[in-house]
Amino acid sequence: MAQYGPTLNPPKTLIPKLPNPNPSFYSISTFRTPKPKSKNFSTISMSVTAGQNQQQHQKPPSLDVLINSARKEEVLGAIKNSSSHCLSETNLHLTVPGLKSKTRGKVRDVYDSGDYLVMVTTDRQSAFDRILASIPFKGQVLNETSLWWFDKTQHITSNAVVSAPDENVTIAKKCSVFPVEFVVRGFVTGSTDTSLWTVYNNGVRNYCGNALPDGLAKSQKLPANILTPTTKAADHDVPVTPDEIIERGLMTQAEYDEVSRKALSLFEYGQRVALEHGLILVDTKYEFGKGQDGSILLIDEVHTPDSSRYWIAHTYEERFKNGLEPENVDKEFLRLWFKDHCNPYEDEVLPDAPEELVRELSWRYIFLYETITKSEFKLPSTEEPIHDRISRNVARALSSLT
Repeated sequence: MAQYGPTLNPPKTLIPKLPNPNPSFYSISTFRTPKPKSKNFSTISMSVTAGQNQQQHQKPPSLDVLINSARKEEVLGAIKNSSSHCLSETNLHLTVPGLKSKTRGKVRDVYDSGDYLVMVTTDRQSAFDRILASIPFKGQVLNETSLWWFDKTQHITSNAVVSAPDENVTIAKKCSVFPVEFVVRGFVTGSTDTSLWTVYNNGVRNYCGNALPDGLAKSQKLPANILTPTTKAADHDVPVTPDEIIERGLMTQAEYDEVSRKALSLFEYGQRVALEHGLILVDTKYEFGKGQDGSILLIDEVHTPDSSRYWIAHTYEERFKNGLEPENVDKEFLRLWFKDHCNPYEDEVLPDAPEELVRELSWRYIFLYETITKSEFKLPSTEEPIHDRISRNVARALSSLT
């Protein structure tokens, strides 16, 4: 198994009635899909219904407060001012003593310090196995979102985090990474070639060992959460079945059983927390590795808007019945824009993402962080160049670990 490095291909994830949010927040992502063929679909699970009943006498989460308040204008102003100062590239091996090598992933730059790995989450935006744009503050949002979830999920699994010396940096234990990404899905959706809706709409009824019934509509909730593992082939992800994982020696049966159990538990917990905050965790991916002591560790990232799909919960059912795309708080609307304006898999040169979409995506990432964590995102100071700040903080952290 390879040494722990960054994930190169993020995958790509029902609630009390809330006040109607500002329609302009979702105007970019309002797309039509075919109406469901049947009205007998179960669009809300029992667990979600129970969550609604428990909260019916409580004040619902005020998602519209974040969307409509001066907070959005404050953040959008900072986003606009920072558009030309995104962290698109790092070279800590040239500025921090003791860093031996750099591995450049699609989003993360990973440095080997000898005993530990230094993972810097940049503002690069990837999809379709390509870099699409740089999104202001994205790296900080992803890093801090993952750290929050790493902390909250320790009752389910141990993780590789050692420390977080900077807003964009996590120092992690070295481990051997399983060459399998554990994608967990709760709904039939997606726009990439490996998404569940794409393969289902093409007639596939057994995907990664999961039997799928006929008659499902796009964005419909599955009868139960499912695992659809992938592994790498050249520069893209390839779906694999559990049997293939074992037969090809990618994992032992015991390793697969433990990791798959943890992945499903993490997803169920993430769905529960998201629901409490007015969101649906639709699908996500996890990566695991083995530590030097043989223990299995959760690595990379957890429930970020890069690795996960999130929808606004209180409008999901009505929009599904009307054949509309769910309101999303992730990068799906940017994926859809590129699919509408080019062939992102085959075109050699892609068009530049519109500034309006870049700023909207940055805001949505911050909005998701603040909604999930119930804390205000700390906008970074512009007084010190971000690369200088990271170099200083990483150097100090590594000196304290030696």
